Amino acid sequence: MRLAIFADIHGKILLPFKLADLYQQQTGRKIDFILQCGDIGAYPSLDNLDKATLKHAQQDRDELGFHDYFTHVNPAIQTYLNKLNIDMICVRGNHEDHDYLDQLEKENGQLSRFPIDVYKRVFVCRSGVRQELRKGDEVLHLVGIGRIGDQKGRTDKRFIQEYEKKEIRKLLKTNQHFDVLITHDKDDSNERGYGMAAIREVLDNVIFRYHFYGHTGEPFRQETDYNGITQSVKISELEYGHSGILPEGSMIILEKKGENDFQLEVASQQFTNQLTRFNWKD
Repeated sequence: MRLAIFADIHGKILLPFKLADLYQQQTGRKIDFILQCGDIGAYPSLDNLDKATLKHAQQDRDELGFHDYFTHVNPAIQTYLNKLNIDMICVRGNHEDHDYLDQLEKENGQLSRFPIDVYKRVFVCRSGVRQELRKGDEVLHLVGIGRIGDQKGRTDKRFIQEYEKKEIRKLLKTNQHFDVLITHDKDDSNERGYGMAAIREVLDNVIFRYHFYGHTGEPFRQETDYNGITQSVKISELEYGHSGILPEGSMIILEKKGENDFQLEVASQQFTNQLTRFNWKD
């Protein structure tokens, strides 16, 4: 099983699919799933944009890609996604329409992850709930934790909610080992006074092989977590710089070849530079 992993797409919903497609074409290696670490930019209504998204959208219409292309059927996009046949599994970020996502989560109460787009190709994980991704006989065990943490006691919907913390407390009691943890925020063990305490708790009490996250604005980094077991990977935001190219470490490939055989590949900038700010929508 092979996964392409991204963070912070901010409305450029099609871009991970196009990068996965290009990877398949040029390597001959199939991508089975896309994982995405939050800040999807899931704003179906322009009336509900937060201030940061509105500001960025005034300079770059790509911020509104969910509204423009994933709330009503575009036949060309539908044909493309059906042919590609890859689902994108996400966690919530802080820049989403959480009222919209809350409603979908309630309507799909029995599902561990729920579709949020008109094509049913983009799914959001319930925070702290065990997930399984299956491809033939292969299974990848996954947990997602969305939103961000707060050390000031704020509780608005950007921040992890009490019902999600309840699910995470259940997770802490498990003896199961997992392959992947995807989060938007990082844990709170840094010196800059931010992060999510619940993520630290999970990493200290549950065994994960990999942890992928975004949000912080820091560059790509791979290191062993404080727990001495988990490989922690900060994925660069899928944002075009002034030169119109994507940063190093904005696309990660994870391959599971067997129960204990994993390979992680950082897509080179030579590869990602083929889709620039100026041509990726062509």
